[in-house]
Amino acid sequence: MSINGSKRFKHIVWPLAVAQTLLWSGAFYLFPSLLGTWERNFGWSKTEVAGAFTTALLISAFLAPVVGREIDRGHGHILFPTATFATAILLGLLATVDELWQFYGISAALGIVMAGSLYEPCFALLTRYMGNRAQQSITLVTLMAGFAGTIAFPTSHALIDVIGWRGVVFVFALLIGLVSGPLNLYAVSQAQIENPAPPEPAAKNTGRNLSPSGTRTLLLLGFAFAAMAFDHNALLSHFLVLLDEKGVNAQVAVFAAAMIGPMQVSGRLAMIAFEGKVKIVAVAMMAFFSMSFATLMLLGVGNGAIFLIVFVLFQGAGFGMASIIRPILIADLLGRRRFGTIAGILAVPFLLAMALAPSLAGVIWGTGGYNLLILITAVIGLFGLCALGLAAHCAKEI
Repeated sequence: MSINGSKRFKHIVWPLAVAQTLLWSGAFYLFPSLLGTWERNFGWSKTEVAGAFTTALLISAFLAPVVGREIDRGHGHILFPTATFATAILLGLLATVDELWQFYGISAALGIVMAGSLYEPCFALLTRYMGNRAQQSITLVTLMAGFAGTIAFPTSHALIDVIGWRGVVFVFALLIGLVSGPLNLYAVSQAQIENPAPPEPAAKNTGRNLSPSGTRTLLLLGFAFAAMAFDHNALLSHFLVLLDEKGVNAQVAVFAAAMIGPMQVSGRLAMIAFEGKVKIVAVAMMAFFSMSFATLMLLGVGNGAIFLIVFVLFQGAGFGMASIIRPILIADLLGRRRFGTIAGILAVPFLLAMALAPSLAGVIWGTGGYNLLILITAVIGLFGLCALGLAAHCAKEI
């Protein structure tokens, strides 16, 4: 029995959306939410604890092209749910660690399975199986998964006094193993009943290798995505300390940080509202500009609440749109042929920038303070905007 139309969303997209929300809550946001707890419990430094998370992200980045290639070869229906179940098992093991080397070893292993279970492989599968409705599908998944941090932070802090941090980690391991794993398995099995993706066009990027214009487009997109990741994570990783240095009340700072997630969701809702009415490149450039504009607003924080409000609105909404746009831009500018492989390659600079941004931001802060970091981040964001425009221009020559 085949599935089509709205039934595809019920059988494929909605299960993936729920699964991704829990996966991001447990495999990603659980680390920053428990960072201080691990530091106090084991006596490890912030650098040591954060280093394990960075290790996981770096490994995930380098494996992204491998995972994408396997999805292109038709192995996604095995790889994706297997990586999800493996994530649950490794989180369960993480709840048992006592030594730093164990913490790093399991974090590294989590980096491997994160490459096969989070957004990149999910987007590749949606692009492969949902055809012309891939953009709607990706928007819905990221819309729901935008609440992952909202789930992880309050849940972990509410439960930690009752069951301890080990219990908290084990709860998320169970949620991923008993909910995300079966949902991903069901979704990919339903997707295989009927592959709705339309035949690939014969003229655009159907060869084994990219044309020179395609290669330039790929490189420019890679730089643009890296700039976007650096803009967002360099600031967010130092956000509370930055606001404290500028004299913002601690409770106000925490509230502002908590509101960035909902603003990401608002940006994704805007994408739904304008879908089909505005070219995707124009939306992408608007999202990039929004993030750079928001960054500059931080220079005025401390002189009035309006600067902080504008930052939260524009940074959150801009990154919310940009995170949806990445896979859609790749398909729009470079075609769907070998999408998994190409998207995996482009995930490398994005995830590397995401992983290295906190450390690089610390170095910049040590050199010239947070105002220098704000200016450099804004400039990098604007360079990313220019690279995006050039990528769109190069894509016309493919």
